[in-house]
Amino acid sequence: MTLLRYVLAVVLPPVGVFLTYGVSSTLVINILLTLLGWVPGSIHGLWAVAKHDEKLKQQETTV
Repeated sequence: MTLLRYVLAVVLPPVGVFLTYGVSSTLVINILLTLLGWVPGSIHGLWAVAKHDEKLKQQETTV
């Protein structure tokens, strides 16, 4: 599932962010960036998915 989110974050950035965060402010920001251009949306999408995975791994190590 993680690989799918990364691929979608590059190909269809709002879909990848939606699968990671659901309906949130991060999704709205990504949609706006994608409307400005595919590259800014993809960069933000990859960053958002990676940051979410990083937080999950950090929580697993502290528990």
